[in-house]
Amino acid sequence: MSLSLCLSLSLSLSLSLSLSLSLSLSLSLSLSLHSGAFSEVVMAREKTTGKMVAVKCIPKKALKGKETSIENEIAVLRKIKHENIVALEDIYESPNHLYLIMQLVSGGELFDRIVEKGFYTEMDASRLIKQVLNAVNYLHDMGIVHRDLKPENLLYYNPHDEAKIMISDFGLSKMEGTGDVMATACGTPGYVAPEVLAQKPYSKAVDCWSIGVIAYILLCGYPPFYDENDSKLFEQILKADYEFDAPYWDDISDSAKEFISSLMEKDPEKRFTCDQALAHPWIAGDTALCKNIHESVSRQMRKNFAKSKWRVGSIRTMIGFCVCLLYLSTSSICICQPSLSLSPSLPPLPASSLFSLPASSPSLPPLPPFPLSLPASSPSLPPLPPSSEWNHM
Repeated sequence: MSLSLCLSLSLSLSLSLSLSLSLSLSLSLSLSLHSGAFSEVVMAREKTTGKMVAVKCIPKKALKGKETSIENEIAVLRKIKHENIVALEDIYESPNHLYLIMQLVSGGELFDRIVEKGFYTEMDASRLIKQVLNAVNYLHDMGIVHRDLKPENLLYYNPHDEAKIMISDFGLSKMEGTGDVMATACGTPGYVAPEVLAQKPYSKAVDCWSIGVIAYILLCGYPPFYDENDSKLFEQILKADYEFDAPYWDDISDSAKEFISSLMEKDPEKRFTCDQALAHPWIAGDTALCKNIHESVSRQMRKNFAKSKWRVGSIRTMIGFCVCLLYLSTSSICICQPSLSLSPSLPPLPASSLFSLPASSPSLPPLPPFPLSLPASSPSLPPLPPSSEWNHM
């Protein structure tokens, strides 16, 4: 079971406006709300509206030397508004932390949902990729390159079967035309375009390559490039050395293969743009097959992405559990007993007027102490500072 800590906090933010949030801190490696190397993502509820949001908490000390990166991410997020892109709703800062208030997406990651399905076809994959293409096409029209498109950054908006796909994580995104030539080797191995690895100047075409890789995986369950040795993996990518292997691709349409090949074209000048991909018959027409390929694809996904992706229990169930606790609790402080204890412990919550129980709610018995910790690579969350120390950005 996942380690979950749900805390209901009231944050009085006094400037030209006042915002009251009920924060739910979910510290878990197995949730979409997760611990990263430089930040924590926590779940929150706005008390006045009951609206659920996600809060990305970034220690300022972790930003030293990386100020330009976070400024770029914020600039990009403030510029964009699209139905398939996770939105930045607000920003706050304290003396020691930066808090990005993000749209909450609770449907879980792309591969999780596919594996959970009992029926999955080319048509399903086509619809998924069409949503990604529409969002990335919007970004490209805005002069923005994502640079880190991968399945982990594609989330479902909610747990419903027909939920839309949302693109997240703009930490590596870049705005074209800022005077800087894009040549930095960044992204995730396995999804980066050949020109990135070759350390050549590149363009928004790198996103189209990544979409091709994602489409490939969606139709067979395994990546087009793989080797335990990074240098050999990069060599495969540099050569665009991939195949549509039998028997995994025997039941996949020629139209799908043509579509993928047009995106995974080694030469970025010949590679499909998002506009061209959206006009392809596999996306815009009726060439995507409706044959059930779930058994083969899900088996390969479990096999090839098992090292970090597949969990006992559903991501959606855990998030839903935390959301229910927030709504059902009558107190200002709600703590879920964890099933896993680690160390070192989180610092105690400060004694402050920020933390109080409503007059109508019964007193809560004291909770037994238990050790908590974050992964070694992830910073501990400090006590929230007094409201007078908060600034609205």
